[in-house]
Amino acid sequence: MPTTPMPTTLTHTPPPAAPSGFPDGPDALEALLATPSPGLVADLADLDGDLVILGAGGKMGPSLARLARRALDAAGRSDLTVHAVSRWTDRAAADRLAADGVAPVPFDLLDGDPATLPDAGNVVFMVGAKFGSAGNPTHAWAVNSALPDRVARRYRTARISAFSTGNVYPLVSTASAGSTEEDAVAPVGEYAMSCLGRERVFGYHAVEHGLRLAVIRLNYAVDLRYGVLADIATAVHAGTPVDLTTGHLNAVWQGYANEVALRALAHASGGERPFTLNLSGPETASVRRLAQLFAAEFDRPALFAGEESGTALLSDSSLCHALFGYPALSLRTLVSWQAEWIRRGHPLSGKPTKFQVRDGRF
Repeated sequence: MPTTPMPTTLTHTPPPAAPSGFPDGPDALEALLATPSPGLVADLADLDGDLVILGAGGKMGPSLARLARRALDAAGRSDLTVHAVSRWTDRAAADRLAADGVAPVPFDLLDGDPATLPDAGNVVFMVGAKFGSAGNPTHAWAVNSALPDRVARRYRTARISAFSTGNVYPLVSTASAGSTEEDAVAPVGEYAMSCLGRERVFGYHAVEHGLRLAVIRLNYAVDLRYGVLADIATAVHAGTPVDLTTGHLNAVWQGYANEVALRALAHASGGERPFTLNLSGPETASVRRLAQLFAAEFDRPALFAGEESGTALLSDSSLCHALFGYPALSLRTLVSWQAEWIRRGHPLSGKPTKFQVRDGRF
């Protein structure tokens, strides 16, 4: 008697569970970035006047504005306004900030009259021109070096926390701990030189007019939609070789970077040595090792091009960590989250960091 075949049972292997605390999508990511630490809440409780964020429409600006609003509210300072200044060509982004209690201010910082900007006792300066600067250096110098003079004159009596970049330092040995705030600057390329120009112009006002200034030399912030981890993870996931020429880097969670920029307002100082701070993670991370970690996450090989150089753009941020503590999210956690973000098909900015560039031409 013939045997009746049994129906085939298809088994489905579920995807791995999301890492603990993983922000599952842009809304969850924005909510996490807008969650202040107790230290930030305590510092902003003493803020002396409203806060203006210049360049608030960039990659970090909206999350920093939301973070500041949440921290002020938690500190009982709902009397203070957070003004988010940008051209706001994306009206939807401005409307979302307004819904979160931030005041968007449409304004062209290069061509508008600074006198019409809101009064404030505190300013976070986030304006910068990097990508395309090699092909349009005059624009980079206008934004990075000339604009700070207009801002410093408008907000001469305010505290200013100004984002700069670790690119003002030279490439250093990967065997070192990185450049410190006391080391000599030696920018490579016009972008880095124009950023040093930003520091020098703000510094002029600190010397001549007593401007209270905090200079924040950042490299590199990551927030899952962009950053060096997204660059490396995307390459591994797509089977594209990872360039090893710049074989080591620093990376730090954007939420921590935003907090430090705000908390640095309390340390702003005038004179010949304004408060200057390196802002990065505590590790010197190997690009090869990061690619291998992503290869394990995606269960596929990592491909490489080139060989590691003995130098890289590295910063020693131990002063930052001593003042504000270590980032709450470790690099290994960020690697797991970045892989999960890509596995789930969440959006990426499509704007690579170009961390591999060694000649300063962006």
